[in-house]
Amino acid sequence: MDLDRRQLLVGSAAIVAARSTRLAAAATPGGDPALKALLDETADAILAEFPDNATFFGVDTGARVRLRSQLTDRSAAADRRRAAACDARLAKLRAFDASRLQGTDLVDLYCAIYAHERASEGYRFPYGDVFVLDTLLAEYNSPYVVNHNGSVFNQVPDFLDNIFKVAGAADGEAYLARLAAFAQELDDETARMNHDAAGGVMLPDFLMDTALKQETAYAAVPIAHWGLVTSLVRRMREQQVAGDWEARAMRICEARVAPALQRQIDALKALRPKATADAGVWKLPQGDAYYAWALKLGTTTDMSADEVHRLGLDQVRVISAEMDTLLRKQGLSEGSVGARMAALGKDPRFLYPDSDAGRAALLAYLNGRIAAVRAKLPQAFTRLHKADLEIKRVPPSIEAGAPDGYELDGAIDGSRPATYYINLRDMGNWPKFSLPTLCFHEGLPGHVWQGSFAHDLPLIRSMLQFNAYAEGWALYSEQLGDELGMYADDPFGRLGYLQSIQFRAVRLVVDTGLHAKRWTRDQAIRWMVDNNGNAYDAARGEIDRYCAWPGQACGYQIGHLHIDGLREQARAKLGPRFDVRRFNDVVVQAGSVPLTELDRIVDGWMA
Repeated sequence: MDLDRRQLLVGSAAIVAARSTRLAAAATPGGDPALKALLDETADAILAEFPDNATFFGVDTGARVRLRSQLTDRSAAADRRRAAACDARLAKLRAFDASRLQGTDLVDLYCAIYAHERASEGYRFPYGDVFVLDTLLAEYNSPYVVNHNGSVFNQVPDFLDNIFKVAGAADGEAYLARLAAFAQELDDETARMNHDAAGGVMLPDFLMDTALKQETAYAAVPIAHWGLVTSLVRRMREQQVAGDWEARAMRICEARVAPALQRQIDALKALRPKATADAGVWKLPQGDAYYAWALKLGTTTDMSADEVHRLGLDQVRVISAEMDTLLRKQGLSEGSVGARMAALGKDPRFLYPDSDAGRAALLAYLNGRIAAVRAKLPQAFTRLHKADLEIKRVPPSIEAGAPDGYELDGAIDGSRPATYYINLRDMGNWPKFSLPTLCFHEGLPGHVWQGSFAHDLPLIRSMLQFNAYAEGWALYSEQLGDELGMYADDPFGRLGYLQSIQFRAVRLVVDTGLHAKRWTRDQAIRWMVDNNGNAYDAARGEIDRYCAWPGQACGYQIGHLHIDGLREQARAKLGPRFDVRRFNDVVVQAGSVPLTELDRIVDGWMA
């Protein structure tokens, strides 16, 4: 990246200055048997609380096979039990004698303690969902139990279709058990939503409208055509497993799921007249404290909202300057950087047709970019991984409220590849020049690559997710794509890359604007469009996401700056001995960690 490093790192000094000075050799193996027993016990307890993850990781076998028929209990009573269990586990983790540990054991224990501390803090708020320890939903922490892209209506149908592997009659029975459990989840969420609303916690009206639109559209489809039914039927036929699977699935959906879904729709409709357009969590009871927790969770730092906001403004200024230079080289000099990028995004030469053929062509292009960058990975790493992945469209039934792109790791045992999803609700959101960097972020060498190395770690470490590291690595991976020459003959692709980096800087401004500075939704959308040139629909979808998941979007740029800062420190300290491939190996093989722990790991490597 050609940005002046001193400018790129403006504002990140506060992050790096807080580095731990411990220099334990974190790259050395651990293996303390007492710690292993404690962490295995902790992992099993968390999987029992969030059984969906046992399937996600492919470990719902043997002693854990009972989890294959269960979904997470979403009742208020279960939430209280999880809070109490979290505190009890945290006490045991803190009491462990760490003085005898070395190497990776120290990292494993610290990560478990840190995650439980953040979860315990979240459970202190008498509303919302705390998903800190739930791998599948770890980024979806929200004050709103039912929302447009983080509640069970959005998650379970996709989980049953794309994550739950059906390979025989026993799996079919487990699927049906989970289908029935889905109905109970819907009712439990509805009850908690109503409870929270009585306490002054209510989804903004515009997000309530989106949730209602999604759910009413789904409910209007004949049950025989629901994916909840057709997914099971299709796979049982493929497996040639005899049985009345369609009839049984339909009976559960007709008798339990459809009524529960309608009850949630009715509850949303009843609350809708009371909802307001206030977008930020400042409006909630303990709203400022909630946002401080969300920022700490999202960034794994103690940065204040004001510090994050200023960092975002500085970053937008610096990155805009480089984009301006590149735009001028393409003969585009009139208007702001945002206006020029917006005009490029509407240029027909960069757009795929809004048709099935256009969507197929876009997916084919993404697969080509993945193949091209995979061939270059030996230039960035000394240790390579298979890292299989599939690229899929976000299911149309949830695309109205889903993020523009996201990734799901593959199973630990390799039975299911990683998947990265792209939201194709509006083809105008995806000019071709924006697509390569998405591949590097979600796929290789981003989330899919990092997740494949995480599977080599103890189970508890695969399960615990730290947003700033995971998203910071993915954003750093976009930078690696540039450094690997993926835009050498593609100036517009490089503009798309810079726009993506700036997009994450814009997030720092608008997220804190919404939740700490009382910006309106329209104000935040307009700021994103004006400063980054996003299509209006894409910006609207992003802003709506930040309204539901406060703080999460701030982890990307802060994590990226942190990794970049560590790289520059290593380069300065090691001089001619510095090898960027080995630095990348150390960071990606660390697994998901808080940023302060990443400092210690890199210090140990340099030492």
